[in-house]
Amino acid sequence: MQGVKKEYCLLPGKAAGAADDNLTVLGAAVSAFAAVPEITTIVIAVPADPINGEAAARKALPPELLAGEKGPAILFVNGGRARRASVFNALSLLAAYAPGFVLIHDGARPWVSPSLIQRVIAGVKKYRAVIPLLPLTETPKETDAPLDSAGTDAVFIKRHIKRAFMGAAQTPQGFAFPEILAAHEQAAEQEKSLHIEFTDDAEVWASFCGPVAAIPGESENRKITFPEDLVC
Repeated sequence: MQGVKKEYCLLPGKAAGAADDNLTVLGAAVSAFAAVPEITTIVIAVPADPINGEAAARKALPPELLAGEKGPAILFVNGGRARRASVFNALSLLAAYAPGFVLIHDGARPWVSPSLIQRVIAGVKKYRAVIPLLPLTETPKETDAPLDSAGTDAVFIKRHIKRAFMGAAQTPQGFAFPEILAAHEQAAEQEKSLHIEFTDDAEVWASFCGPVAAIPGESENRKITFPEDLVC
C-alpha cells in the first residue's frame, strides 16, 4: 500500500453507510456498524507503534463518530503480534461492558453492509456462533505444499475437494461473548504450548466451544489486501 496502513487509505466512491465520498477504509467499516442500532460499543484494535496507533486511527474516522453524541461508543486497544492476539485484546477490553454477543470484523472490509451486520446479529442470537460464507466459484484443490513456495517449479495435488460443500469465510463473525472470550484464552495457551496459530475466530470457537453456523455472505463484502482491491 505504498507505506500506508491499508485501513487508513482513502476509499474511492461511497461505501455502505457512508455520509460522504471522503472516507478511509476504516472509516467506512466503522460507519456501517455505527448505522446499526443494536451496536452499542465498537472496539478498534490498533498497532502499538506511534505512527499507526490510536492517533492515526482516530484521524481515519469521521469526526461525528468520535463525538459520542449519537451512536455507539468508540474505544481503542493495542493489538497483538498476530490477528488472534489483537482480537483477544479487544475482547478483554470489552469484558468490562458485559455484552451478551459480539461481532468481530476485519477493518480491511469497508464494503460490509448494515443488512449483513443485522443478519449476523439475528444469526448469533439463534445459534450463538455464526459467520457469513460465500460459495466457491472455483474448484478447490489441496496440495502437498503451499503454492507460493513452489517458485517456478510445481507442487502436487493431494486431494480433489467438492466445491458444493466448501465456502470462503467473511466477517463480521458473531459469537456469544462469554464463550468466545474463554475460547480465546484457551487458544492463547495452546499457541504458547503447541506453537500453533489460529487463523480466524470461527476456528477458535469450533476448537473449544462447538459448531459454527453459516449464513450467506455478500460478494461486495471484499477484503482489501492489494492496492488494486481499492477499486470499487
